[in-house]
Amino acid sequence: MYAIVEIQGQQFKAEPQKFLYVHYLGEDAQKGNTVEFDRVLLSETENGVKVGEPTVAGAKVVCEVLENLVKGDKVIVFKKKRRKGYRRKNGHRQCFTKVLVKEVVA
Repeated sequence: MYAIVEIQGQQFKAEPQKFLYVHYLGEDAQKGNTVEFDRVLLSETENGVKVGEPTVAGAKVVCEVLENLVKGDKVIVFKKKRRKGYRRKNGHRQCFTKVLVKEVVA
């Protein structure tokens, strides 16, 4: 049993007891809280596959927040214009929220 769910513009395959690293959900998603995502695009159960138009009615994914703020790998942004002496090096680390999928309601 799994579901394809859209969370903040990105699509994830959600299976029970699996971890997801989603974009930072904000201060209201504290550790131990339960969050629900109802934008399910596709769900697969024992009865078959349901494809949403655009979403599956009545379906949702229930998750528990394990860590509110997790930083991803560092991304280096390097800009250069040849023969002009222009070089800029910049970098950042994206913020994520680690959630555990508790159940998929289809």
